[in-house]
Amino acid sequence: MKKVVFIADSLDNAHKFQQVLSKMDVEVVAGSSSHFKSLLMQEPSCDLVVYEASGKAQASVSEAESLLVEDGVPAMLLIVRPEQLPDFRLPVQVSSDFVTTAASADECAARIRLLLWPGSEPHSGDFIAIDNMTVNLATYQVKVNGEPLDFTYLEYALLAFLVTHPGRTYSRDTLLRRVWGFDYYGGSRTVDVHVRRVRAKLGPDLAQRLETVRGVGYLWNI
Repeated sequence: MKKVVFIADSLDNAHKFQQVLSKMDVEVVAGSSSHFKSLLMQEPSCDLVVYEASGKAQASVSEAESLLVEDGVPAMLLIVRPEQLPDFRLPVQVSSDFVTTAASADECAARIRLLLWPGSEPHSGDFIAIDNMTVNLATYQVKVNGEPLDFTYLEYALLAFLVTHPGRTYSRDTLLRRVWGFDYYGGSRTVDVHVRRVRAKLGPDLAQRLETVRGVGYLWNI
């Protein structure tokens, strides 16, 4: 039987994941963020930590990752609020995935199963290869010449959306709806900022494919 340590301060998340985990063949030890370190010490052989990111998500996640590496925990599922996504990055030292607080119970269960009982190989449909770039849609990673790029979640999501819809021009408002979601209330110029960051990280050759269509928006040129 697999062992899961569940850490959350929100009653809503605690209730949802209690329902999810109760239907799996796992032993669960739960507590608040203040008990995180002590629970890891009590359960040194746990297989997965489900962790609700708090406050400034990246600082919270980095601290949690350090504790998992120190204790040899192999995997972590992060629970992230939508407003924490702009600066969010997945841990790189442990196997990891994330769900937002709006995720359904079925999605949460699927993410947990993938971390606890991973398949032997990823499905070929999870990869998009363009020149020297590989986009892994299953792990939210982008590599160029085999080296991972340090994208935030929204930078990754913007690039992934465009490369999976090549040859079509999308307005800034459309990209906000499709990538940022209907709950985003900021200005559409945030798209321009993220496009500039994505181009800078891709490098000059690949950046040429992310074209500006004057007066309209952006497209990924095939």
